[in-house]
Amino acid sequence: MQVDPSIIRSLQAEGNTAHDVMRIALTGTQRGRIGLVSSFGAESAVLLALAAEIDPAVPVLFLQTGQHFPETLEYRQDLARFLGLTNVRDIHPAPTQIQNRDPEGQLWAFDPDACCALRKVEPLDEALIPFDGWITGRKRTQASTRANLPLVENADDGRIKINPLARWTPRELDAEMTRRNLPRHPLSLRGYPSIGCAPCTLPVGADADPRSGRWAGQNKTECGIHVRKAS
Repeated sequence: MQVDPSIIRSLQAEGNTAHDVMRIALTGTQRGRIGLVSSFGAESAVLLALAAEIDPAVPVLFLQTGQHFPETLEYRQDLARFLGLTNVRDIHPAPTQIQNRDPEGQLWAFDPDACCALRKVEPLDEALIPFDGWITGRKRTQASTRANLPLVENADDGRIKINPLARWTPRELDAEMTRRNLPRHPLSLRGYPSIGCAPCTLPVGADADPRSGRWAGQNKTECGIHVRKAS
C-alpha cells in the first residue's frame, strides 16, 4: 500500500488548483485506489462535483452512522443522483459491535468519543483497507486545528490524505455552489453550517464559528477520523 512518490510530488506541485489535484488523484495508475470520504454535509457538494467531472465512478465512502438527520440521508441520495455519481458506498458500523457497545443508541450522550469510534473511526478503517489514499473535504478556515492543513498528508497508516479544498474560503465555496447551481443541504439553510450526527449537532448564529454547533458544550472538536498522526 504505497502511492508512487512521483504522484505525490505532482499533487504537491506549486500552483495546483483543486481541479488539478483531483485529476491527478483520480486518474492514471492510481484510478480506483484513491477513495473520497464525504459526509454529504453543508459544504460537500463542490468537492463531489469536481470528482464527478473527472470520474463519476470514483468510490465515495459515506459513513452511515445510524444517527444522521433524515435530511442528510435524503440529500445523500439527491446529490449523488444530481451529479451522476455511480459508486457511493454506505459504510455501516458492524451490527455485532452496535449490539455489544450501544444497543440503545445512546452512547453519544455519555461518551461521544466512544460513539464516534464505533460509528465512524472503526468502520472507516475497515472500508479504507483496499485504498492507497483518500480525499477529504477539509478546509483551513473550518477550525484552528486545521489552519495549517496541507494539500497532501502522509498518514501513519501508510496512506496519503488529499485535501483539494484546503485553501478555499467559505465565500469561495458559496460562490462555486451558486455558479454550478448545486443543490444545498436543507439544514444549511436553517442555521447549520456544519452538519454531523443529529444528537450532536446544533444550529449556530450567523457570526459564530461554523463548527461550534458540533458537540456544543463539550471538549470535543473532531470525530476522530482526522486526528491520527500525519507528516
